[in-house]
Amino acid sequence: MPDADTKPHIDALTGAESDAEVAEQLARFFETVSSAFSRNTERALRADLRVFLAWCQQDGMVAAPARANTLIAFIDDMGSSRAPATVRRYVSSIATLHKTLRLPNPADSTAVKLALQRMYRKRGRRQTQVTGLTWPLRNRLIKAAGKRLIDARNRALLAVAYDTLLRRSELVSLDVSDLVEEADGSATLLVRTSKTDPEGAGAMLFLARDTVRIVKIWLGRSGTAEGRLFRSVRKDGSVGERLPPSQVPRIYKSMALRAGLPADTVDALAGHSTRVGPVQDMIACGIELPAILQAGRWKSARMVQRYGERLLARRSGAAQLAARQQR
Repeated sequence: MPDADTKPHIDALTGAESDAEVAEQLARFFETVSSAFSRNTERALRADLRVFLAWCQQDGMVAAPARANTLIAFIDDMGSSRAPATVRRYVSSIATLHKTLRLPNPADSTAVKLALQRMYRKRGRRQTQVTGLTWPLRNRLIKAAGKRLIDARNRALLAVAYDTLLRRSELVSLDVSDLVEEADGSATLLVRTSKTDPEGAGAMLFLARDTVRIVKIWLGRSGTAEGRLFRSVRKDGSVGERLPPSQVPRIYKSMALRAGLPADTVDALAGHSTRVGPVQDMIACGIELPAILQAGRWKSARMVQRYGERLLARRSGAAQLAARQQR
């Protein structure tokens, strides 16, 4: 069913003649996506459609079936204040709504595609890169953490995130039983589902010995023997049942503040920082691309190239030529 924030905007979807019919279709749409997509994708889809529905309601536009001219106006308006990648995601969510309801999809229009190209030419496609939590930063944050129970949790969370390159939703979904310690003190970690593995084929990842020691300290102090591996810690020191994904980047930022990092560095940290940083470290260490792709569970090199573009530029043909020319 539509959530509380979306329901007030249902009337913006159609004209008066088919309000009830499309409201019913919209209810089926949200019921369908609640089980077809990951929680993060569903959350983003709902948020994107709320933006579009509110915009249509404000300007007296029909949102479904939306005309190409409506979507073009929306792109032009949003493109003046939102990041191009955000606007493109809005369009993708609107297209998903129309496809699911079997309505003519305005995103298929050539005019809409040209509107997106016009936005890209004006604003560019380049996205802002978050600060990577590289090995030196990882160690600095862990060493600066305090002695409280919540600090033990934060150290374990950061150490696991660095070794596994897990997304924040994947981190908070881990169970204690997913971790299996090996004879040499390292461990394997089973990731049961992910953004790129919604059907739950699962993936086995590696944890280094020092990370395992840090995790065992957290588990011992918190008394966690089963259930979620990472949990919330209340002000009185009691342990909750689960940790919301939104807390992960806040944990990184709080650890960075405690470590005395500059404000601009703290602001640039995000949930993806523990995916960006290890990739940069792997490239710097000369690790081959297939191994990096396996570590991050990527099917193409696009994100690796984006995360490590500065390091890769220094290894380009031009850089190698300049080195041989001793200049």
